[in-house]
Amino acid sequence: MTDLQKAKELLINGNYTCVICKEEKIFKSVYRGVKPLVNWYESGIDFSGFSAADKVIGKATAYLYVLLNIKSVYANVISKSALEVLQNNDIEITYSLLTDYIMNRKGDGVCPFESAVNDADNPQAAYTLIKEKMKGMNIK
Repeated sequence: MTDLQKAKELLINGNYTCVICKEEKIFKSVYRGVKPLVNWYESGIDFSGFSAADKVIGKATAYLYVLLNIKSVYANVISKSALEVLQNNDIEITYSLLTDYIMNRKGDGVCPFESAVNDADNPQAAYTLIKEKMKGMNIK
């Protein structure tokens, strides 16, 4: 079983929002949104070459996977802008549903993080915008 298959299986069979793994190293989260990826990025752990499975990938999440140096990703749902970010950064991507954009949790508009990074054109700029949005939304 590949790392990507393992991550996808854990995502689907567990109650997780995202899973990243490489060989026997597995990181799982039940937190929604960008929070787990930001935490992993800020941990200082080298995630180079890991594979990931995620329920929802918007552009902000895609940029975080680039910063984590993830090699392959599976998404239940992915936005067109996120797909473009991953493809432009040579991250192998498979998904179940492609959508124009990621909805917010109320379902009445665009995800605030997808909106926040709309004009970002590189991972570091996106990260700065994500952190500003998290602070504005009091997400720690």
